[in-house]
Amino acid sequence: MKRTLLLEDGTTFVGEAFGAEKATVGELVFTTGMTGYQEGITDPSFNGQIIVFTYPLIGNVGINRDDFESIEPSCKGVVVRELARRASNWRNNLSLDEFLKQKGIPGISGIDTRALTKIVREKGAIKATLIDGKKDAEHSLDQLRATVMPKKLVAEVSTTKAYPSPGLGKNVVVIDFGLKHSILRELSRYQCQVTVLPYNATAEQVLALAPDGVLLSNGPGDPQDVPEALTLIREIQGKVPLFGICLGHQLFSLANGAKTYKLTFGHRGSNHPVREVATGRIDFTSQNHGYAVSKESLAETDLIVTHVEVNDETVEGVKHRHYPAFSVQFHPDAAPGPHDAHHVIQEFIELMDAWKESN
Repeated sequence: MKRTLLLEDGTTFVGEAFGAEKATVGELVFTTGMTGYQEGITDPSFNGQIIVFTYPLIGNVGINRDDFESIEPSCKGVVVRELARRASNWRNNLSLDEFLKQKGIPGISGIDTRALTKIVREKGAIKATLIDGKKDAEHSLDQLRATVMPKKLVAEVSTTKAYPSPGLGKNVVVIDFGLKHSILRELSRYQCQVTVLPYNATAEQVLALAPDGVLLSNGPGDPQDVPEALTLIREIQGKVPLFGICLGHQLFSLANGAKTYKLTFGHRGSNHPVREVATGRIDFTSQNHGYAVSKESLAETDLIVTHVEVNDETVEGVKHRHYPAFSVQFHPDAAPGPHDAHHVIQEFIELMDAWKESN
């Protein structure tokens, strides 16, 4: 069956349908990772977005039980150059096509993803819709242009109730703005006793758990759409070690007086080089974000830049001058992606140790 990808500027790409048989609307973004499509599709940071995979062959290892970043994926669609006809991997449980059908997510294959990526690079992330062949493209374009994209993306993917991820070590509270399961997996390597709280948790709820540290998770959308988090951060920083990842990094920066802005096409993939300012160390990192912290806005804050992106010099990490608090824009949990930045999780563990000894 034919399916059409229609962009809000009127550009169309016609290809083959796979996944769910339904129309969808979302923000069109591309990701450059060569592996890890299962982790990408199930990453809550893609909530509300149609994902374009720049790697030409997707689906060749199927879907397995181990690599989910969330149980219910919230992306709006999947765009690929070529969908593998057969999955061949010893961990394979079902095909990508079957998985997307189960989860109600449509896909399109057989289109020029290189040309599509160039459009997004030039015009920025734009609205798009996937429609099946029989639908009126002109009417669908009018509907697409009239669509107002939702802003409460974090509320859609955050847990609504607190839950534990048991361990025997440090007591860590994770604030869920769109939490990837791999973050919990990394904390479990250090035997942490984790409690996950909703995005709108209060400082009283957090501190009542007597945490050794608090982690602000990744998540989707514009950090300025989550004002609840800024109050929480201001009320707990200085009272407990704090560590932010991705959206958590942006929220930590906003709470301390910095500003954020939307990148033209974002950083999405597992090959982004990041330089640590103090040492010059280069880590290749996994990233998935459309917003960044303004370097200029940090001058009047108590935050210091610790990491920068090698390609475009955007801010990739900050730390507080006075409090035991820091954050990074990239994903040290590395799912998918290289393990270069695993040491950042270790730094959070060491920060909690040092805080405990000094108090």
